[in-house]
Amino acid sequence: MSRLRLSGISKHFGAITALNDVSLEIAPGEVLGLMGDNGAGKSTLVKIVAGNFRPSHGEIRIDDQVVDFHKPLDAQRDGIEVVYQDLALCDNLSAASNVFLGREPLRSFGPIRVIDYPQMRKRSAELFAQLKSETRPRDLVRRMSGGQRQAVAIARTLLSNAKIVLMDEPTAAISVRQVAEVLDLVRRLRDQGMSVVLISHRMPDVFAVSDRIAVLRRGQLVADKATASSSPEEVTGLITGAIEAA
Repeated sequence: MSRLRLSGISKHFGAITALNDVSLEIAPGEVLGLMGDNGAGKSTLVKIVAGNFRPSHGEIRIDDQVVDFHKPLDAQRDGIEVVYQDLALCDNLSAASNVFLGREPLRSFGPIRVIDYPQMRKRSAELFAQLKSETRPRDLVRRMSGGQRQAVAIARTLLSNAKIVLMDEPTAAISVRQVAEVLDLVRRLRDQGMSVVLISHRMPDVFAVSDRIAVLRRGQLVADKATASSSPEEVTGLITGAIEAA
C-alpha cells in the first residue's frame, strides 16, 4: 500500500505550466530523493502536497484515500509535515518551546490556566532521545548548530505523529559533521515508518539516504527509479537534459 500517491498532478499559473502530469508514490518507511534544477517544479510539488497550492489537475491519495487540501492545516491533519530550509524556528526560545510552538500543553490552577513547561521539557527530551540527538530541551535555539536546529524541527514532526515528512534542502549551508547528523535523523524517521521526501541539490546526501530518486525537469517527471540502479552521473544528465528520461 502506498502512503502517498500523486496521480497526474499538474499546476498552471496563468499561461505558465509549473507541473505537467506528474505521478509519484511513496511507501511507508521509504525515503524518496526529489531532485531537479531551479525552476524544475520541486517547490511547487511540495507546496501542493503540503496544502499551500491546489493542483490544477490530478489526484492526491494518502493511505489510498483521496484527499483535497485547501490549506496547510488540512495537510497537517492528514499527517503531512514540512521541514523548510529556514526551519521557521524562534531563536529567542528554547528547544522545548520551539517543539511545542502553537501546541503548548496547559495545566489549571483553579480558574487560571498556564503553560505546562515541565511537561514540554519532559516530552521534548523523549523526542530528542528518540532521534539520538544531543539537543537539550532548555537549550536556546540561537546557540545551536545547524544539526541541532534540524533536530528541533524534526522533533516537531514526531510530536504531531506525522506520516509523511517533506524536507526542503535540510543539509544546505551546514558543516560536513552537521550534514552527517541530519542524514542520521532522516534515517531514524524512515526506521520509525515515516515516509520522507528529501528535496536536495546535494547529490551525495540523496544517494546516502534515499531508497528511490525522482527527477523533475521543466515541470515534468523524467525519472523515478531505485537509487541502487542509478548513479550521480545519470541524475546529473537527467537534470540538465543530456539524458531525456530514465
